[in-house]
Amino acid sequence: MRGHTTSGKATEEEEKKLRDEIEKKTGKSPEELYEEREKRVRDTIELKEPDRVPVVIGSTYFASKYTGQLLAAAYYDVVAWNEANKKMILDFEPDLYRISAGTSSGLVFETLDARQTLWPGGTLPPESSHRFVEGEYMKEDEYDLLLADPSDFVVRYYLPRVFGTLQPLTKFPPFRTLLAANTFPAMTSLFVTPEFEQFAKAVHKAGQEQKEWNQARGNFEKEMASLGFPSQGHGGAIGGAPFDVISDNLRGMRGSMIDIFRQPDKLLAACEMILQIQIDRAVPADPEKRGNPKRAFMPLHRGAEGFMSRKQFETFYWPGLKEAILTTIDLGYVPMPFFEGHFGDRLEYLLELPKGKVVCHFEHMDMARAKEVLGNHLCIMGNVPSSLLQVGSPQDVEEYCGNLIKVCGKGGGFILTNASSIDEAKPANIRAMVDSVKKYGLYT
Repeated sequence: MRGHTTSGKATEEEEKKLRDEIEKKTGKSPEELYEEREKRVRDTIELKEPDRVPVVIGSTYFASKYTGQLLAAAYYDVVAWNEANKKMILDFEPDLYRISAGTSSGLVFETLDARQTLWPGGTLPPESSHRFVEGEYMKEDEYDLLLADPSDFVVRYYLPRVFGTLQPLTKFPPFRTLLAANTFPAMTSLFVTPEFEQFAKAVHKAGQEQKEWNQARGNFEKEMASLGFPSQGHGGAIGGAPFDVISDNLRGMRGSMIDIFRQPDKLLAACEMILQIQIDRAVPADPEKRGNPKRAFMPLHRGAEGFMSRKQFETFYWPGLKEAILTTIDLGYVPMPFFEGHFGDRLEYLLELPKGKVVCHFEHMDMARAKEVLGNHLCIMGNVPSSLLQVGSPQDVEEYCGNLIKVCGKGGGFILTNASSIDEAKPANIRAMVDSVKKYGLYT
């Protein structure tokens, strides 16, 4: 699929019209609604009883399907993509929202010959969800290269493997050799070779395309905040578990699991190094920006029961994740780790985190047990099944949510949300989930 984003942003007249409609419908200004939602979430995180249980919609492509839009718009028409998500939020009125797509232009992926991602409208049909292409982008004998000089490894090995256009970077000499005074001048002849000229043109084109994409996207979060809707938060100051960086991006699941047995010391050293890189690049929360506390979404993958034992979790996963969470808190954020998969036998580890400072979002979990273990210590969040939202009836969803609120909502500290993807969910079921907190989740 070829094309560019359409142009234009919401005019002041359009925004005023929406604000007037919201105030007429609710009897409150968007500013009042924004702070009301923020306070509801803030109280819940701090284990206080809010006015009612908060509800979050975590979406990837649901907005496209809800509005009859092809999923490719998230990569090729950012203005239409913004409008679809705005309609979703305005129609369903969650307390927080999270949108996990639409940050990069499909034309950039095309120009760079992206190989680690398949995306709708590009390498996939326009109605298909994106796919992550897992592989061993770092070979089993390359830990020493990574540990000795991570920047050199990323530029000369990793990037050319995940973006075909960046293949010329493999011609660079090792970065450490550039300390010699004449090394860089001597290597500049590389830049006039046909492959480097093509590389330079492609990277410039990708940069221009992403710049146009960012300009067309505007500040969606700020726009929605002006209409009374805070976002859940972004990727976070630190990011998630260092082990996931290795398992997701470098060694793949197979490679990282083999490394646990064959070269555990190098795997641990790489986890420690990646954690330090994450800490070094982190930016403290800005208390002057709208909405407090600042929240940091943390997707987690390979620490679940299905991937490693508790002993392996204690050794390879939890130390790095715990430090990432604690550092994120120190930087002024509330971490919101999303524990994908089954995490039931590791709940007790979360008691090592400071009280009232973290929101734990569970996908597959006995939520009654989560409430029993963590209820007086950390806010829990979840976990309306994707399958129920996709094939159940609104009555089924309402009953499930009512029972979940009854069990987990006692005393506060519970946020209702979908367990995982809602791409194929019925809109009526999302409505039933959101409305359930108004029927069953009132504290006052």
